[in-house]
Amino acid sequence: MSWQGSLVGSGHIDKGAIISAAGDSAWASSSDFQLKPEEMKAISSIVSGDQAAKDKAFADGLYISGSRYVVARAEDRSIYARSGRLGVAVAKTKQAIVIGHHGETGVAGSATQTVEQLADYLIGQGY
Repeated sequence: MSWQGSLVGSGHIDKGAIISAAGDSAWASSSDFQLKPEEMKAISSIVSGDQAAKDKAFADGLYISGSRYVVARAEDRSIYARSGRLGVAVAKTKQAIVIGHHGETGVAGSATQTVEQLADYLIGQGY
């Protein structure tokens, strides 16, 4: 299974990335979706249960690939955030964090479901 085929090929995500669960490295990303080290660390902290990181994201926004998103939801293993009509969905596995971005015509629920399905697949594969 190709990660890009599962995300971008779904039609619900226009670009995405997979980073380490520790937030210290990018494993794969779309060419126009590069996350900065501090962005990866912030995402990792939130999905790992750091309440202070979650509070900061709700107060200040979440930066992904240089853009600011307003956090709409941050749960045990997932985050959903928006910037106008754009959005990002994030889901954590044992070893990785899947991040998917949808464009203006994307539907938040479909984008989130696509990211969660890839995360569930990776968990099933031991990742």
